Amino acid sequence: MLLSHEHEFSYSEADFEKIRKVIYHKAGINLSDSKKQLVYSRLARRVRALKLPNFSAYLHYLNDNEQEHEEFVNALTTNLTAFFREPHHFDILANHINKVKNQNRKLRIWCAASSTGEEPYSIAMTAVEAYGTYEPPIEIIASDIDSNVLREASAGIYSLARLESLSLTQKKQFFQRGKGSNSGKARVVEELRNLIDFKKINLLDSQWPLQPPFDIIFCRNVMIYFDKATQLSVLERMTKLMRPDGLYIAGHSESFSQAAHLVKLVGKTTYTLVTRKDAANEI
Repeated sequence: MLLSHEHEFSYSEADFEKIRKVIYHKAGINLSDSKKQLVYSRLARRVRALKLPNFSAYLHYLNDNEQEHEEFVNALTTNLTAFFREPHHFDILANHINKVKNQNRKLRIWCAASSTGEEPYSIAMTAVEAYGTYEPPIEIIASDIDSNVLREASAGIYSLARLESLSLTQKKQFFQRGKGSNSGKARVVEELRNLIDFKKINLLDSQWPLQPPFDIIFCRNVMIYFDKATQLSVLERMTKLMRPDGLYIAGHSESFSQAAHLVKLVGKTTYTLVTRKDAANEI
């Protein structure tokens, strides 16, 4: 059955079901029926670029060409982000930094869905402000499954419109305004870029190129794309990388009531690890 007669390329129910299975297997993304049109609009670009006649031909191409898998995942990954999005999380981060900054050790943070970089740079700005230096004792690892957005994040170049949520002081302190052909853009200062290590990581991979422990894991608005079993599996692996007093920061529409044995709520969509003492108190 064709999903629409208005499409440039033929796109059937069977095509959508195959795409759902592939993206679930590759990235753990659980596409609902409501995403049929979104899938078409995202992948039609690849069908067009490859000069293929329809979605069925694209799926055959995908099956036969492993190098297309990255383009496929990139196309279907949602990358909605902004500087200091959900600002209460950065107040929580600043408070946590103030608690531990006298411990004479490096603070380690993993931003597990860095997208185009606004989130990890917001983390870095918060750290610089909290420590009062461009060289705070902090390590930030920022990862994403989408290689295209990681390249954009690493470059750290943004339109001035995307900086509107920042204060004038932050714009002056952390960005260099472009000139000439770069007019209307700004680049993150080198000192801030140097605080972040960008890595491509698929949260479904059996191994992550990461060394514990982490003080804070930002994993915001990622779990909503996974089914409950995958959410629990990923969360369990993440909590094993955290310090006992570490924080797990989730997105505004995510909750982990099904994982009460792993984490407990300590702030607005902010969790800490369940300890043996916590578990004993529930018995």
